[in-house]
Amino acid sequence: MNIRPHHHSARTARSGHTAAMPVQAPRIRQVALLLLPLLALVLTCLLALPPRAGAVRIKDIASFGGMRDNQLVGYGLVVGLSGTGDGRTSTFTISSMANMLDKMGVSVDRDALRPKNVAAVMVTAKMPSSAQPGSRLDATISSIGDASSLLGGVLLLTPLKGIDGKVYGLAQGPLALGGFSAEGEAARAQKNITTVGRIPNGVSVERGIPFQFNSQDALSLHMNNADFSTTQQVVNRLNETIGGDFAYATDASTIRLRVPPEYQNNLVPLMASIENVQITPDSRARVVVDEKTGTVVVGRDVRISQVAIAHGALQIVVQEGMQVSQPGAFSPGQTVAAPATDIAAQEENRRLVLVEGATLQELTDGLNSIGATPRDLISILRALKAAGSLHAELEVI
Repeated sequence: MNIRPHHHSARTARSGHTAAMPVQAPRIRQVALLLLPLLALVLTCLLALPPRAGAVRIKDIASFGGMRDNQLVGYGLVVGLSGTGDGRTSTFTISSMANMLDKMGVSVDRDALRPKNVAAVMVTAKMPSSAQPGSRLDATISSIGDASSLLGGVLLLTPLKGIDGKVYGLAQGPLALGGFSAEGEAARAQKNITTVGRIPNGVSVERGIPFQFNSQDALSLHMNNADFSTTQQVVNRLNETIGGDFAYATDASTIRLRVPPEYQNNLVPLMASIENVQITPDSRARVVVDEKTGTVVVGRDVRISQVAIAHGALQIVVQEGMQVSQPGAFSPGQTVAAPATDIAAQEENRRLVLVEGATLQELTDGLNSIGATPRDLISILRALKAAGSLHAELEVI
């Protein structure tokens, strides 16, 4: 429907005055332009908010099946030592030297060999499943003879084998030690361990692991700690992230994940999104006690019932000594030594204290109120567990 304006409005427009309706659209645009920076600031603040308390990434509490390190090991010789190698008692070192020289066409008398500049070593390395021929790995060299130091040594070419007996890498190169040793006839100085060294990038991978990563149609996720609540939480978060019922738990620590069609033969983006999903792990209430060091670790969910505690320490000190009885001058008596024993007993008189630890803070405050030391705390926790007042798993390591 077309509505013509009144003549008065038309005259007003022709006279140079601004009409009401045509001005509203520019004002709205101006307000929108003013709000855009404010909206951007709000979005920035929301994105910068820290994650929820206690949240951790899945990559920190679980591992993917098949994505693990493979252990390699080999036996070799380190040469070039300054008289700190194996002695004559290390017969395997002499045999290894003789066999090595024989393969090189050098005939030697085994009885004439002096291995003081040579040390027999074991070489170990960790090979990830994604390593391919030509990759470089770090090698750890450990002496197995009576060598006193590997400082300045060079590892000869050593094949490294896997559990299947196949050679997967070759190690060789000069050793790097994190310590030193120096000795003389009457003194010796040593820092750190000198019989273990490393060769950075000293292993050359010659054979890859027969594992086709991208060809998998399902993935396995292994939780570090078996807990039904945490595992189910991971399943729910994975299905929310991927958008479908692709994940399911087979037991308390294993999750199976069907690969969505859009990620077939392209698993890297899928795993990158999975491992950064954050959850809040749950676990059983637990108290861990290390009696060797007096360390006590109390979990967050530990609870105790209302209980009265009185703990005192009994200290008994026994001192042994000798008393000498000296006869008078010119008397026929003899000097006699008689044993003397002093016993002192001290027992602390501590009052009975009522402790109701509904929370970890109240439990800590209650035990601190009776002056419990870490050693006392170990005894108190054991007594609480025996009395049925400690509602947590008590683990002694």
